[in-house]
Amino acid sequence: MAQDQIEVRPGSSVELGANFDGEGTNFALFSAYADRVELCLFDDSGKTETARITLPEYTDEIFHGYLPGIRPGQRYGYRVHGRFAPEEGHRFNPHKLLLDPYARELAGSLDWNAAHYGYDLNAGADRDLSFSELDSAPFMPKCVVCDWKTDPQPPAKPLVPWDRTVFYETHVRGFTQLHPAVPEAERGTFDGLRHEQVIDYIRSLGVTSVELLPVHAYLDDHHLVSKGLSNYWGYNSIGFFAPMQRYEGRAGLASFREMVRAFHDAGLEVILDVVYNHTAEGNELGPTLSFKGIDNFSYYRTMPEEPRYYINDTGTGNTVNTSHPRVLQLVMDSLRYWVEVMEVDGFRFDLGTILGREPHGFDPRGGFFDAMGQDPVLRKVKLIGEPWDIGPGGYQVGGFPPGWAEWNDKYRDTVRAYWKGEEGIIRDLAARITGSGDVYDQRGRRPWASVNFITAHDGFTLNDLVSYNDKHNEANGEDNKDGHGHNLSFNHGAEGPTDDPGILTVRQRQKRNMLATLLLSHGTPMLLAGDEHGHSNHGNNNVYAQDNETAWMRWEEIGARDGKLRDFVRRVLQLRAEHPIFRRASFRDGCLLRWINPAGGEQQEEHWDDPGVLAIGLLMHMPDVESGGDEALMLFNAFDGEVVFKIPPRVKSGSWSVVLDTETGPNSDEGRKGLKADQEITLSPRSLIVLM
Repeated sequence: MAQDQIEVRPGSSVELGANFDGEGTNFALFSAYADRVELCLFDDSGKTETARITLPEYTDEIFHGYLPGIRPGQRYGYRVHGRFAPEEGHRFNPHKLLLDPYARELAGSLDWNAAHYGYDLNAGADRDLSFSELDSAPFMPKCVVCDWKTDPQPPAKPLVPWDRTVFYETHVRGFTQLHPAVPEAERGTFDGLRHEQVIDYIRSLGVTSVELLPVHAYLDDHHLVSKGLSNYWGYNSIGFFAPMQRYEGRAGLASFREMVRAFHDAGLEVILDVVYNHTAEGNELGPTLSFKGIDNFSYYRTMPEEPRYYINDTGTGNTVNTSHPRVLQLVMDSLRYWVEVMEVDGFRFDLGTILGREPHGFDPRGGFFDAMGQDPVLRKVKLIGEPWDIGPGGYQVGGFPPGWAEWNDKYRDTVRAYWKGEEGIIRDLAARITGSGDVYDQRGRRPWASVNFITAHDGFTLNDLVSYNDKHNEANGEDNKDGHGHNLSFNHGAEGPTDDPGILTVRQRQKRNMLATLLLSHGTPMLLAGDEHGHSNHGNNNVYAQDNETAWMRWEEIGARDGKLRDFVRRVLQLRAEHPIFRRASFRDGCLLRWINPAGGEQQEEHWDDPGVLAIGLLMHMPDVESGGDEALMLFNAFDGEVVFKIPPRVKSGSWSVVLDTETGPNSDEGRKGLKADQEITLSPRSLIVLM
């Protein structure tokens, strides 16, 4: 269809993206350096281009136009004209069909082809300076015009207080792909995740907030596809508004909000792991799919003296330039969309320090953090930063501003090392268990700012942490060179699966030790899905490319493998929920903390400095005028031998009783549970006891 056959009005530059008003659609695209923007319309199959229209107006660096009669469901993309001058940071190429950064939905898949690259793949060493005239449209997914507005009367959200929050990190596809109760057609989708039995299981654990690995539209990397693999985790975003197509259910785009509401009905929050630090377009040799062809110089951070190349603080080839006001607007608009329209409860920001980077480096008072702090929508949801990247000054644990929580890798490494039996870390252990006040007790921040975890999607599962000394990532096709090398893991005598009853016994106890430590520490615990029943990735500590049974939850194995561990997790989380002393809301709550040695006395300076100390006790008393207070005694023994603890007197009158003992497990510890212990108690090798 020729352009002169379609009515085109000036439209508006106020709202970016494709916005339907009931009669037609306004299209608006930011580009500071483009000369002209063509809107390409496609038929319902997305294969045939039916019209190519030049957006008629350019206002405040936004190209825009209004097309009457264009309704939801219309497929579209952009071709952007401008200078192709890579040495100056400009990579315009109208032969490349580009995705709208504000597209709410994508249709079709990306079929990797030489046409995706703005340069000639065969042009030699400086090929990124060459120019490709291959048309990428036949191989690109298409954007879809949507009519998806905020519900004027949305259902109430759970609004779980921070001090009661327990995160459960999981994956839409991996959690349900093998679930026997989920219909086969719904497995691996939002529909599958909102299945009644799935939600009932998650709620039964005692967690409060489901944290989903990326659901934004992302791509399967070319190098993975060439190996017969795919991007499983999803940290390869190409759209910040559109959900990943393969996760959509029967209702398409609506299936995501239906899933969120099902979780809310069960009292569970939904937290999204989001990737705004980089995109799937890679470095100067990467494809031209969206941002690179719309305005490369604005959307990405380029080398100051050589803008042909990208600053790579993310390790993925490019870094999103949130210092630019329009790029910052894109991120903020995306976040508000997921809160107001899709109704999620918060975000975990992958490589979050990138978002706080200004030209001079990381800045907790930079534009992104200031914008978030004053935003009337976003300042009310849960915000969790991954406080590190690979750039200069990129490690910022404790450096995020008030109002933010952070993944605390100091907690992970210290607790792993302690239960492994490493020496000289008792002082660090004490800080981690009590909320990492050495890191977070500043500027009015609370213990919940420390998101405590021992395992996450990236690294060994808990089962593999106690079953392997080394990573086994051969299936990733990278000669086992990928993934962490410093895991602080210990196989206890055999690498991988074993039938040795002695090894299996100590592995089970170590899992209980770490889970109890995690779930009873001050701060916000995060449990990796599957750790509660011994899920294994077979020693692969980097399953980002394993969209298969290596990483998927193998539900049929749970009962035979580790069902009792799941019951243990439930009991510990119930203990946490019932007793505020394990989930302090403030460093200023008057809680008494006393560290004791096995002799029952106060931990002295020489004890803290003794590298051989692996047994310690923590007495906690939280005063309360009405009830007289809550009191607990936690005893830790990482020695491979028994330790006798002399029991200190209670602050209140009365006797101590054992409420948890990791030595004997969840169902066989009735002999110790309820045991009165006023004088002394013996801790088994590598065990933890809680008395109240």
